[in-house]
Amino acid sequence: MSQATNQSWGGRFSEPTDAFVARFTASVSFDQRLAGQDIQGSIAHATMLARVGVLSDEERDSIIDGLTEIQGEIERGEFEWSVPLEDVHMNIEARLTQKIGITGKKLHTGRSRNDQVATDIRLFMRDAIDSIDAELMRLREGMIGLAEREADTIMPGFTHLQTAQPVTFGHHLLAWQEMLARDHERLLDTRKRVNVMPLGAAALAGTTYPIDRHVTAELLGFSRPAENSLDAVSDRDFAIEFASFASILLMHLSRMSEELVLWTSAQFDFIDLPDRFCTGSSIMPQKKNPDVPELVRGKTGRVYGHLMSLLTLMKSQPLAYNKDNQEDKEPLFDTVDTVLDCLKAFADMVPAIEPKKESMFEAARRGFSTATDLADYLVRRGVAFRDAHEIVGQSVAFGLKEKKDLSEMTLEELQQFSDTIEADVFEVLTLEGSVAARNHIGGTAPDQVRAAASRALEALKAHREAP
Repeated sequence: MSQATNQSWGGRFSEPTDAFVARFTASVSFDQRLAGQDIQGSIAHATMLARVGVLSDEERDSIIDGLTEIQGEIERGEFEWSVPLEDVHMNIEARLTQKIGITGKKLHTGRSRNDQVATDIRLFMRDAIDSIDAELMRLREGMIGLAEREADTIMPGFTHLQTAQPVTFGHHLLAWQEMLARDHERLLDTRKRVNVMPLGAAALAGTTYPIDRHVTAELLGFSRPAENSLDAVSDRDFAIEFASFASILLMHLSRMSEELVLWTSAQFDFIDLPDRFCTGSSIMPQKKNPDVPELVRGKTGRVYGHLMSLLTLMKSQPLAYNKDNQEDKEPLFDTVDTVLDCLKAFADMVPAIEPKKESMFEAARRGFSTATDLADYLVRRGVAFRDAHEIVGQSVAFGLKEKKDLSEMTLEELQQFSDTIEADVFEVLTLEGSVAARNHIGGTAPDQVRAAASRALEALKAHREAP
């Protein structure tokens, strides 16, 4: 079979395709990955053709039996893929005809490789999205669980990577979770537009055979057939939309990775990652490198590149199908693989993060992280905010000179900047008091973190139980 020649379109040509051109234009080396979806679509197509009387029941059964046997050959690694047969579709059709005779040639009635490949890709994308959905669920559940456990763990919150205000580690993790929740919504919304069936559009104009596209759509689990045959075979905006989702997701995972890399450093010393997610150095025996988050951070650029590749691929194509679209598969396949690998790595790693609570607390105690609390205290006592801001700024300058945090100053030292300050000020200058005071929805108070974690888990449960 490896020496077979593609006869699906050869009648019009007076000479064989150049050997280099055959290799250059063939896609079977990578689109054989669509074999399962191709067979799935062909079985549904044959079933529909029999239902409308284009095929007999015996022909349908022979085709389905043959395709099922070919599926087994592929799964066992026994199938011989042929470059001269160009692509996954013709390789399978040629093998089917070899197995069941002329009936195999009837399978292509009422369809084209144009609508066939568009259908295969959508089936592949739907399966990929469902797998990514499951990994996102696993990651979010692990992240929420860790946030709930660390609802009381105090750490510094940053702006400009400078200590800003104290927050809880649980609150920080739930910020990550919110990013992923939006990504999850984008993924599920993309699935709606992926789940539209091109099959029946044929080459570009539909077919003269009495096909029933609603039957085929129902057999394949599509929500509906595509409305326009020209659009159905030629656009890949659903793939671009998926790559856009993937780019935003990887951007978020990259931001998380950056923080994990910082937090594991000796300079921060906020967390420890288990050894199984790290590697060592070939020359420096003390090193423990956070390779998993570093690699996820690095793979982000790869996914961005695939998005740009797909956008560029489509930007100048006239209707309808063009050979350019053969180039959609490799970036799409690699995007799916990269997203799944990164999500799996994070879903395994995040629940295993071990916070170093004392280091986090000590870091939050440095850097005057309760300065805003002191300003709020003064405002509540009638001081105008801009004046309060000035008073606190003077207090911080004094602390820098004396190497004292606000909470370490005496009452007399604080009162030299404002006689409005009284002994109860120390209730707001403690880290525990600061985080507890943010006791509203979206705030960092431990009770709010636990409530937010509970709501997030309920939302995941509702998604899992949805039909």
